[in-house]
Amino acid sequence: MEALPLPGSSYPALLAELAAVDDPARLPALAASVHQRLGEVADGRLDGETATRLISTVNDRLTAKTIALVARRQRLPPAAWCWLAMGSEGRDEQTLAGDQDNGLVFAASDGREAQALRERFLPFAEAVNAALADCGFPRCPGGIMAGNPAWCLSLAEWREQFFDWVRCPEPAALLNASIFFDLRPLAGSFALGDALRDEIARLCADAPAFQHLMAANALQAQPPLGFLGDVTVDDPEGIDLKKFGSRIFVDAARIFALANGCKAVNSFARLRQAGPAAGMQAREIAAAAAALGHLLRLRLAAQQGGAVLLQPAALHDVDRAILRESLHQARHLQQRLKLNYSL
Repeated sequence: MEALPLPGSSYPALLAELAAVDDPARLPALAASVHQRLGEVADGRLDGETATRLISTVNDRLTAKTIALVARRQRLPPAAWCWLAMGSEGRDEQTLAGDQDNGLVFAASDGREAQALRERFLPFAEAVNAALADCGFPRCPGGIMAGNPAWCLSLAEWREQFFDWVRCPEPAALLNASIFFDLRPLAGSFALGDALRDEIARLCADAPAFQHLMAANALQAQPPLGFLGDVTVDDPEGIDLKKFGSRIFVDAARIFALANGCKAVNSFARLRQAGPAAGMQAREIAAAAAALGHLLRLRLAAQQGGAVLLQPAALHDVDRAILRESLHQARHLQQRLKLNYSL
């Protein structure tokens, strides 16, 4: 792969060291260096789309190297398998804070073989989850990890799970859709991961009731704007720009993509590819993508300073104006959802 434009001259050497590492014991220290260098991405020189894509790409390399080194020390069965990245990692939209969201899919001829293979794959998956935690990727509090038997499934079992979520949706299914429907193959047999993405696209495009429920769920988080259109801060500690900002764009982009059979996972790509089919004009798509990029940039800057929430008063005048307009674009996107799904 070509070198990415991470600030600083040590970046190519760091990637070369990562590619050459042959001992799993060296990974945590090397990962710490990688994360320190990635912190420089939040300095504002890169837009949010580029910065999160870059962070995700570097983390991909670190994760893939971890998987490869762990796999060499495991007795894996002779069956095809694929490590799945999900959530923000699956969308190539990682920031400086985030936990593991991953799963494993493998090939099996029937349910009995699937159970036998799961027992063989689980020690490997658990070892990878542990190694990633040692490398600074916290375990998922909700247990959405490949080392959890619930998410170490055969291709047929994954397909059945997706079918159940789409055809018999419950609140938990809508929550799961926001994570699992953003999957991307990361290591192993990519054909298995691609098959799951095809299945998700097929199922959701043929399920208008599920789309309607996803749209209604996406309207639960409202952008923090007052009656006069100014940014409001209800929490004295600041605004959660993930829950009340970027998530609005991510949810809408996912719905537009799944409703129209678009297999893109990245939110920017989803907006650009599926936005026209959702009724968005070119200028609306450009504005929505720019707004999402600005919100991600502001989130990264807050994270670099050690904060989770954002205080608008701490921003300079231009960034405050950009924040306000970005949140107005979030409101416009939700109005598009209301119009498309009669909500």
